Amino acid sequence: MANIYPITSFFRALLLALAVTAFSSTSWALDVTDLDVDTPVAKQSVESAALESANEEPKLIAAKDKSGSDDVNDPIESFNRGIFAFNEFFLEYILKPITKGYKAILPDPLEQAIGNALHNVRTPIILLHDLLQGEWERASITSRRFLMNTTLGLGGLIDLADHAGMPAHKEDFGQTLAVWGIPEGPYLVIPLLGPSNPRDLIGRIADGYIDPVSMLANNTGHEEGNYVRMGLTAVNEYRSVMGELEEIKKTSIDYYASIRSLYRQKREAEIRNGKKQKLPPIPDFLSYDYEEPQVGQPVNAGPNPGLIYIENQEISNRVETAQ
Repeated sequence: MANIYPITSFFRALLLALAVTAFSSTSWALDVTDLDVDTPVAKQSVESAALESANEEPKLIAAKDKSGSDDVNDPIESFNRGIFAFNEFFLEYILKPITKGYKAILPDPLEQAIGNALHNVRTPIILLHDLLQGEWERASITSRRFLMNTTLGLGGLIDLADHAGMPAHKEDFGQTLAVWGIPEGPYLVIPLLGPSNPRDLIGRIADGYIDPVSMLANNTGHEEGNYVRMGLTAVNEYRSVMGELEEIKKTSIDYYASIRSLYRQKREAEIRNGKKQKLPPIPDFLSYDYEEPQVGQPVNAGPNPGLIYIENQEISNRVETAQ
């Protein structure tokens, strides 16, 4: 196993170079104003949903971008859809069976404990980005959470800090870059990793390099620990959203467009550290994101397939005006 680290380091560096190249070449080849042009499939989906919901409850609108516009920011949609199909195959025939076996074997309290421990291991990265973003109060909460859960919480297996009024939150380098004013770039679907963009992809790779637990495992000849952690993260996150994603798939007019919209809304909410939206969470598989996702408002399974609840009345009013 000692010879694996140079290989993994090479591939990490290669991924970083590819991400930077993809961002640079795409931005150069496409006019910036063209990144927000609608794609025919997404536009048709939104228009159809808007017509179907004309006489329905005002808060019921089609899955679309947070701004209420048709800004899908997806200039390479055809390519992304191909990767999306590959990822769906992976989820359906590999990750889903493993996750079902995981849920069948482990009792719920143990599953929750594993999720708590994975998030606790992630805490040093969260603290770093709290500080880099100037979020001093959140940094204080993160520090106290780590101290309490690591000691009294048996290494993070028990989230005592949450019960003490210090809820968990998520931070990563992609969010830090956004706070620093770096644009997201075009929407991307990454093999196995799922929805992303150049900014978040670079941030994900950077977090992998600076993660202290990952560095410790590599430097002590226990690289296999990183793969175990990665696998547990994918299974733990997917098991908590598997049902919601299946419901979205069944009721969406365009499943790809729905996931794209939900991902962008989720990331925007995380960057702004705002209130949680009542949207199904989008899992970040095989990443350094170890936060237990929060399950939001389920997809409407009523007479209008592909529609989701969004509480923002201003967005609903703009959709009604457009009709």
